[in-house]
Amino acid sequence: MARRRVALVTGGAGFVGSHLSERLLAEGCEVVCVDSFITGSPQNVSHLGGRFFLLERDVRRPIRIPGRVDEVYHLASPASPKDFGPLAIEILESGSAGTRNVLELARSKKARFLLASTSEVYGDPLVHPQHEDYRGNVSTTGVRGVYDEAKRYAEALTAAYRRRHRLQTRIARIFNTYGPRMRPDDGRLVPNLVRQALAGEPLTVYGDGTQTRSLQYVDDLVEGLLLLMRSDETRPVNLGNPEERSVLEIAELITRLAGGEGRIVRLPPPEDDPRRRSPDISRARASLGWEPVVDLEEGLARTIRWFAAGVGARKRAAR
Repeated sequence: MARRRVALVTGGAGFVGSHLSERLLAEGCEVVCVDSFITGSPQNVSHLGGRFFLLERDVRRPIRIPGRVDEVYHLASPASPKDFGPLAIEILESGSAGTRNVLELARSKKARFLLASTSEVYGDPLVHPQHEDYRGNVSTTGVRGVYDEAKRYAEALTAAYRRRHRLQTRIARIFNTYGPRMRPDDGRLVPNLVRQALAGEPLTVYGDGTQTRSLQYVDDLVEGLLLLMRSDETRPVNLGNPEERSVLEIAELITRLAGGEGRIVRLPPPEDDPRRRSPDISRARASLGWEPVVDLEEGLARTIRWFAAGVGARKRAAR
C-alpha cells in the first residue's frame, strides 16, 4: 500500500492556502495547516476534516511539528496592499525570520520546500512581459517595499538553503490571483470591484484605468504549485495569466456579470502602483507543462457567486 504524503501548508487558512489544502486532501494527502490568523480565517477551512489538522502558530517563531512531513508549502504572509501599512513589520518578519523558521522545519524533516513568492519582486517593471531573469525595479523605501523586499529576501534565503544544505527547494512567483475566499475588504482589484458592484455602489478605479492587470483564477494557481513542487525545476517559475486586460475593461466585465450600475469613480493611483504587470510563462510551459485554463469571465462569475452568497448570508443574519 502506497504511503500517504504529509503536506504542511503555512498560511493554510488564507485565500490561496485554503484552496491548496483542499486540493491536497482531494489527492489523498494528510494536511497540516499552520496559520496565525493575522489575515487568514478558520472559516476558510471549516469544511475540511478527516486528514486535515489546523494549528494556530506564527511562523515568525520556531515551529515544531511531530511526525513525518514530506512537502512544505510556505504561503504565510499578509499579501494585500491594504496590509502594507498597518502590518508592515509583520510582513517583513514573515519573509525573513518566518521563512528561516519554515526552511529549518523542512530541513529537519528532509522535506521538499516550496516558497510562494510573488510578481512583486519585479516592482514597477521596465520589461514586459516579465521573465524570471529580470531583476526588477523596486523601491526599497516605498510603501510596497515591505512586501517586495520581504519576498526578495525570502527567495535569496531559499536559494542559500538549497546551496548550503542541499534542501530540495522550489520558488513560485505568483501573479495576480483571484477567486472565492478572498477577503471582501482585501483592497485588491477584484474583491474591491465585486463588492462595490454587488452593493450597487460606484466602482473605484485608481488612475485613468488604462493600466493593465493579468488575472489568474485560484484553481489554475493551485495546479501550478503542485506541478512545481513535484517537478525537478529549482529555478524561480512565474505562475500567472499572460493575458493583459485594462482595469477599465475588468471593471466593465464585473459590472455586467454582477448587474451593477457601472458608474466609475476615479481616484489618484497608489504609490508605486505598477502600470503593467504580465508574466512570461515560457518556463512554466516548458518545465511543468502548465498554463492557465480558466477563462476570465467564467472565473469572475464563480467569484461573484461566492461573494453574493456571503452578502446574502450577512443580510439574513442581520434580520
